[in-house]
Amino acid sequence: MAVLPKRLDLDILRTHLWYRIPVDQKERLIRDRWPPEYLAFYQTQVFGSEGWAINYYGRVVDISEVTRRELFPDEPLDDRSRQRYFRLRIDELRRLPKPIRSLRFRRVAFITTTLNKLMSASEINDLFDDSPLEDAMWTQFREHNIPAERQYRLEVADRTYFLDFAIDCSKGLLDIETDGDTYHANPKRAASDNLRHNDLQSEGWSVLRFSTSQIREQLVEYCVPKVIETINSKGGLHDAPLSRLIPQPELDGSYQMGLFHAASNNDPSDSERVL
Repeated sequence: MAVLPKRLDLDILRTHLWYRIPVDQKERLIRDRWPPEYLAFYQTQVFGSEGWAINYYGRVVDISEVTRRELFPDEPLDDRSRQRYFRLRIDELRRLPKPIRSLRFRRVAFITTTLNKLMSASEINDLFDDSPLEDAMWTQFREHNIPAERQYRLEVADRTYFLDFAIDCSKGLLDIETDGDTYHANPKRAASDNLRHNDLQSEGWSVLRFSTSQIREQLVEYCVPKVIETINSKGGLHDAPLSRLIPQPELDGSYQMGLFHAASNNDPSDSERVL
């Protein structure tokens, strides 16, 4: 999923069928999901009724490296005109069957997902495709009507963090992390993890971390109740202008592993990458 910050960007797509990504930002923005097979386009608030949502997508048919001068020959020739971009051409600009909206205000950057998730998503958080553990947790959050934000970007001083799940509670903010095994297994990360923990606490965040085995084997019996218990201990969800407590789930203990595998199984079409 790519971002359209200006109306000009949509005009270019409609008229010339290309989108640009700065070469020097590709690794930071997109990481290991390159090249994309499809592009979906998130429109910002400048688009009025179409803003805060993904309405269009297209199949990538060509990627080339060009200068800004080649993209915008009418602009003045200066240092900026030598900046290099990837130009991604699409076959056509298609409208999605229904918009995929951002339900809460957040800074939206590039998101990697699959075509299957793009076609079935009802909101932005449904698109993330980083981890089956996160998907399993997200399935439970939706079932219990917990409005978490996935891969929430947090800036503290000159440092940037991405939280697996961010939840706004009446008495503070809650970060849910699904990387417990990695967090505890690498002594070399101790200093950076300590810095991260202190930064989050200084900004008023509480943190819950769950290991792979806890999510695989105790998602319903332990992880979800612990999240709900913590939310309620922090005054419930901050659903302005009111707070909302969450009832604990009734457990029958009969379907935990099946739930996790159902959440992590992929349709064959998931192999198609969407940016």
